[in-house]
Amino acid sequence: MTPSSPIASWPPRDSTAFPRIGRLPAYVFAQVNAEKRERIEAGEDVIDLGMGNPDLQTPEHIVQELMDHVRDGKHHRYSASRGIYGLRDAITEHYAGRYGVELDAETETVVTIGAKEGLSHLMLAMLERGDTVLVPSPAYPIHSYSVIFAGGQVRNLPLVSDDEGHLAGDALLAAVEEAATSGWPRPKVLLLSFPNNPTTTVATLEFMEQAVEVCRRQEILLIHDFAYADFGFDFEPPSILQVPGAKEIAVEFFSMSKSYCMPGWRVGFCVGNPAMVQALTKIKSYLDYGIFQPIQIAAAHALRAEQACVSDTREVYRSRRDALCAGLARNGWPITPPQATMFAWAPLPEPFVGMSSMDFARHLLREAGVVVSPGIGFGPDGEGHVRFALIESEDRLLEATDRIGEVLSRGR
Repeated sequence: MTPSSPIASWPPRDSTAFPRIGRLPAYVFAQVNAEKRERIEAGEDVIDLGMGNPDLQTPEHIVQELMDHVRDGKHHRYSASRGIYGLRDAITEHYAGRYGVELDAETETVVTIGAKEGLSHLMLAMLERGDTVLVPSPAYPIHSYSVIFAGGQVRNLPLVSDDEGHLAGDALLAAVEEAATSGWPRPKVLLLSFPNNPTTTVATLEFMEQAVEVCRRQEILLIHDFAYADFGFDFEPPSILQVPGAKEIAVEFFSMSKSYCMPGWRVGFCVGNPAMVQALTKIKSYLDYGIFQPIQIAAAHALRAEQACVSDTREVYRSRRDALCAGLARNGWPITPPQATMFAWAPLPEPFVGMSSMDFARHLLREAGVVVSPGIGFGPDGEGHVRFALIESEDRLLEATDRIGEVLSRGR
């Protein structure tokens, strides 16, 4: 067989044969994760503060609701791709009670298999090849990857905050206006997420009002990823749908993973603008049969039940935040305590300023046995930072900061 024979290159030897996959950037966390696995397999005690994988157990009353229905054979068949009515109705009750927002369960809600699935499929439903989406950066990776999967173009906008972690909203919206008026292609979508992962930046309802006004004026659709809705430590994070008229242009995603400690259950939902919700509903009808019904029943129960478990979870993360920040400060790396989320976003400490975030993360793993996420994994604007996930007990967090302190004392 000659090298030029068509069959000689089949099957493809690598992902470059698949153009859509080829557009994806390298997954920068893979190298750190591979080294972490090697060290764990070698018997080393590694404190993993990298992936934001909640460690708290799902509240017992939610688990019990699942157990009460899981043996019933009528729930073992295919479910509804858009979610059972009971869950969609519970979502509308939750938004009415929590935010004063009225939603129609039939046209303005759709259940998703976690927020990542919903966001990715919504982009697939909305975007034509080459459509531009504005994504503030640094960004949670799927915010950009979902656009790439759908054949769109990402235009990053700088996500800037003050020393207290409040969004510099005027600068961000000015960048949106410039992107909308500075040439072709005009942006089709603005994707926001506050409280923000990875930066922990928080935004006010006033900013949300201004964002809706700008997007309506510039005819830009707006998506708000509200994964950390319940994780504001000293304030109530606003929903974009609290803004009058927001449903004309906006949808909001919520995930049960963090607030209800249900990451492995894979339940989320999208609410808001009927056309956008129905576009996601339609594409999901072709691509999935929905979530196992007892899980949806348990999720509806979680939204309708007493919400003390959500407050308890938030207080756990507040205490962990305080422990991490106190430990880092004691060891020579003071950072601003985050006002929200389950993360801390930290500029590289002296004497490591100037080192790449990837090299610093690998250095901490090798020298301290502590895993953090390099900022470059959240886009070029994340360089010079690392992200801590508050997914260990306070004792383990303090042990991690003491180990880090030893590394800092030795220098580069």
